[in-house]
Parts: sequence; structure tokens; C-alpha cells
Amino acid sequence: MNNGTFLAAIDLGSNSFRLEIGHFEHGQIQRVDYLKETVRLGNGFDEDRNLSLEVMTRGWDCLARFAERLAGFGPDQVRAVATQTLREAKNRDEFLKRGSELLGFPIEVIAGTEEARLIYQGVSHLLPQSPERRLVIDIGGRSTELVLGRGTEPLHTASYRVGSVAWSLKYFPKGEFTEQALYRAEIAAQAVLDEALSSYPRHQWDAAYGASGTVGAVADILALSGWPAEQITREGLDWLIKCLLRAGSAHLVQLEGLKDDRRAVLGGGVSVLRGLMDLLHIDTLQVAQGALRHGVLLEMVEREAHATDARDVSVQRLAQKFAVDAAQGQRVSQTAGHLFTQVAPPDLPRRDTLLRKLRWAAALHEIGMTISHSDYHKHGAYILENADTVGFSLPELHRLGLLVLGHRGKLKKLDADFEESGFVMLLLALRLAVILCHARQDPQDESMALAFNGKRQRFTLTVDEVWACNYPQSAHLLRQESVAWLRMPWSFELVVQ
Repeated sequence: MNNGTFLAAIDLGSNSFRLEIGHFEHGQIQRVDYLKETVRLGNGFDEDRNLSLEVMTRGWDCLARFAERLAGFGPDQVRAVATQTLREAKNRDEFLKRGSELLGFPIEVIAGTEEARLIYQGVSHLLPQSPERRLVIDIGGRSTELVLGRGTEPLHTASYRVGSVAWSLKYFPKGEFTEQALYRAEIAAQAVLDEALSSYPRHQWDAAYGASGTVGAVADILALSGWPAEQITREGLDWLIKCLLRAGSAHLVQLEGLKDDRRAVLGGGVSVLRGLMDLLHIDTLQVAQGALRHGVLLEMVEREAHATDARDVSVQRLAQKFAVDAAQGQRVSQTAGHLFTQVAPPDLPRRDTLLRKLRWAAALHEIGMTISHSDYHKHGAYILENADTVGFSLPELHRLGLLVLGHRGKLKKLDADFEESGFVMLLLALRLAVILCHARQDPQDESMALAFNGKRQRFTLTVDEVWACNYPQSAHLLRQESVAWLRMPWSFELVVQ
């Protein structure tokens, strides 16, 4: 990455939307600007888990304002990620489609474990270098992320569906604080977080750090009330709870440092924090400066250097875990990449990114064989759709799963957008590569030429007659492939000359 490059990370949280803009210089990212708006997207669910139009409009309006600040930024300079609320929302596609249009950049929904990994990355890189074993906690609006790591390396990540917005709505719907309500909220949080005891026992970490949201808000209040700065102790938290009980209502709490955007969710956040600190025997929680958005910025820098892209490592680990034939994966990958580059014009948006996704799909196209050879492409798609895969967003995993599902068999089974030429190019290249490598040997494809007519939405593969005679089974499979595309918006034709 060139010195002087501006980068932007957008975190679409359940309570707030945040925009962090940084300046890359000599391996470091220096903050240029930071915008935050309280959207409370997590407040807008109906009984069917759909977001209301009102709350979606609040989010869209915020993204439109962010877009104005991002004028002039290129597609490789901005990454927007969405968390628990949009993981849950049944109508998230409606919000994401309009939101991406207003923002001017795609919005990725990331899995909870991926969110936890990025949080740890943001926190650990802003802490002093140390070999200490770290427990990092982030209590968000609708989820809580826990990460155990050493230095800058996350070792175990988890996400739990408990957070300040959700708990405030459930246990303090009118903003009233009573001992019974606080106790019920704390016990309920511990019930959700109970399995964390086995993964994050006290002897496994040296220091505990809290990031962002609830932790930052509580630490600010305690520091301005005379408690030690940049940390939360159980004694300090008990004092804060007594203050809430004396006030009796969120609207009547008078504490220096309590911001208006935190008032409505303070009860839920404090209950979760208290329950978690008791459960994991945390006496002192250090306040960390890093957060999800910082991890996203660092990931953008690392992805620029392809050798350090976490997604490449994840693909390799999945292939090893499910005993994929590495030689066949490499063979199909090279063949598919060669075919794709023949039809993908140099000005195709994100051409290099599409090529990398094709190679990931080729490397994993047989991942389902460890379950059963029959319908292994369906098993493979299921694995990818449901795996906790480091570095990938949920839409990326879905697209990867579609390619694996569609690399053989009927095309109509795919719930995919066949109007998107880039995806169709990837799919066809992968299907042809699997055919040409069916004998698990390097294909003799030097004389082949794959052409693409965008106006007629037609692909043509030209082979010579000698090749067709020498490889009759491959030629037969290619003719069958042309039949498979007959009732699709795109056509494929084999020409033997």
C-alpha cells in the first residue's frame, strides 16, 4: 500500500454507526476523522424479526451522510461491515441494497466469530507489544464478543447473543431500575454466557481488556466520579449499580460522563458487564482503545499484501481439515483461472478479486466428498454456508458456496443473480475446468479459446478436431454442458473446427 493512502472503515452496529478514516504512512494508520451516529438499529425489530421502515430509514439517512464524507474514495479504500442486528434481520437484504446504494460502497454482514477476530486485531495492535495472554471483551448492542489471544494472535473467538440494546428492551423496557430487574437481567446474561466458562477460564489469561460501547461508557462515568481511569473494577461497577437504583429510572440518572445516546441502554449494558465479570472472575477490566473499526482498517492493509490475507489461510485450513485432493484443486484452479482471464475484460470491476474468489472455489470444490461422494457439491455448499471461516464475510461465504454448489449439475438449482456477468464468468470457468480435469490429469487445453459476447450473452469454446478425437470423453462432457445452459439467460456453445 502506498504511503499517503486514505482508508475508511464503517461499523454498522446495533446501537451506533461509526465511520473511521485513517491515513496510511510507513506501516501505520493515523486517524484523520471519526464520525458516530446513534441509530439504534437493534431497536427496530417486529415480531417476525423484520426491521421497521422507520429504523431502516434512520440507518439509510446516516449512511447518506457518511457517503458525503467519503466522496472521492475508491472501492479499495472503503470497507463497511454490519454486525448482529443485520445478522438477525429477515429483511436485511432490503436494508443492505438501499444502504449500499446510498453509501456508494458494498456493506458486508460478518459472522460473530469474524467480528470477534477483527475486534481483537484492532485492540491488540493499539496495545503495547507483549507476549501476555489477553482476554478481550466487547459488549455491543445485540451481541457480546469474547476473544482469547496471545500478543496480537487471536486463539479462540466466540460471539453470544446478549447485548446492551437487547437486554435494555427486555428487562428495562420503561427505563426503570429495581433490584429485581437488575438481578434478573444479570442472571439471564450469565445463562447465555455460561459456556464461556470452559473456553475462557481464569487461568488461561493474564489480563482482561474491554473494547468500545458499554465498556467505554461505564469507564468514562467511573473515571469522572473519582475511580481509577481507564479501568473498571467490580467495586466501581457495584457503586454504579447503586447509583442506578437510587435514581430509579434511566431518565433520572445524573452522572457526569453519561452521554444521552447511552442513557437508554445503560441498564442492559451494566447488567451484562456485571454478569460477565462475575462469571469469569474478572476483578479489573482494562479499557482498550482499539475496536472493530480499527481491526477492519488493519485488515484492509494486510489484504493489500495478498500473502497475509486471512482468507487464503482459511481456504488452506478448510482444504486440509476436509482432506481435499490438493493436486486436483490446484489443477482445476489453474485451468479455471486461464479460462476466466480469456473472457474477463481488463476493465471488469474487481477483476483480480473475482479471480481470487474463483481460485478459492476451485480449491474447495470437492470439500463435500468427506461426507459423501454422492451429491458432494451440495454437501460442500452446506459446509461453506455454515462454517466459521476466518476473514470471510457472510455474503462472501454464500457466494463461495454457490460456486461450489454450481460447479456441476443443473444450473436452475442455484438461487443466484444470473444478470451479474462477473458471477456467470466465474461459474462457467469453474464448470469447464472441472470437466477438462475430470481424469485428474492436467488438461491439454493449449489449442482452446473461450470467447464472450456480452451483447448476446453468449460464451463460445473453440477446440480443434484433433483434440476432440483424442479426448472424446471431454468433448462429450462439453457438449452436455452446452445443453445445461439452453434455458438460462446465458448460452454456452462448443465449436469443433
